[in-house]
Amino acid sequence: MTENSIQSVPDTSTTAPIGLLTGKVVFITGASRGIGSAAARLFAREGAAVVLAARSAAALETVVHQVRAAGGVADAVPLDLADPESIRAAVRRVDELHGRLDGAFNNGATIQHPGPLDTTSDEDIDAQFAVNFRGHWVAMTAEAALMRRTGAGAIVNTSSIGSRRANPALPAYGAMKRALNSITETAAVTWASDRIRVNGITPGGTATEMIDAWEAATPGIIEQVNASIPLGRMAEPEEVAEVAAWLLSDRAAMVTGAMIPVDGGAGA
Repeated sequence: MTENSIQSVPDTSTTAPIGLLTGKVVFITGASRGIGSAAARLFAREGAAVVLAARSAAALETVVHQVRAAGGVADAVPLDLADPESIRAAVRRVDELHGRLDGAFNNGATIQHPGPLDTTSDEDIDAQFAVNFRGHWVAMTAEAALMRRTGAGAIVNTSSIGSRRANPALPAYGAMKRALNSITETAAVTWASDRIRVNGITPGGTATEMIDAWEAATPGIIEQVNASIPLGRMAEPEEVAEVAAWLLSDRAAMVTGAMIPVDGGAGA
């Protein structure tokens, strides 16, 4: 980020909570860093008991400690989004811990090696399918099965601005995120009679470890992304998490099948 854009970033970590998710049990994938860890802290401040899932056990425990130290309720479960049985086991663990599931934020993802379509490897394509598409499909179906027992629920999937337009630098990533948009909308219609709402968010450039990895592979990409955003800067992870919190809350009771941009106007 540029110096000017850093100065303009609001401090969302001190936003006064309003009990948006009071009494809810929320499962978060990709919770060890970036948007996922910001969501863990935010959702807990808003009253949710959070169950955090990711591959990195040590990083997860750090987030759990932060939530508990602030007075929240949090537990960690191991999760490999490339392994369907690992996903189902994580959701079963939510059931063991709380006996219910009110909300799920399917935020975990993997990035491909940046490069044009004709140099994207078979391994990159397979990884993108396994994590960014099939992993969400399996997670949603397991989450919905648990939500039906209590008669309602809400699911939010993290897609990407790259799903809404051509994505020459990340073609496999963009393709699988676009497919995720489709199953998000399909799930919303399919499960509406179960009172399960399903929505997605499409963040643009966000100041996370993932964008840092992209910068390392393609120097100058952060400056390029900042320049493409009408608001003049990338989002902070907390700002993206705020939108997910609202979609998971009862305030969004009539919202389902929506893909909400969180991109500072970059997709307009």
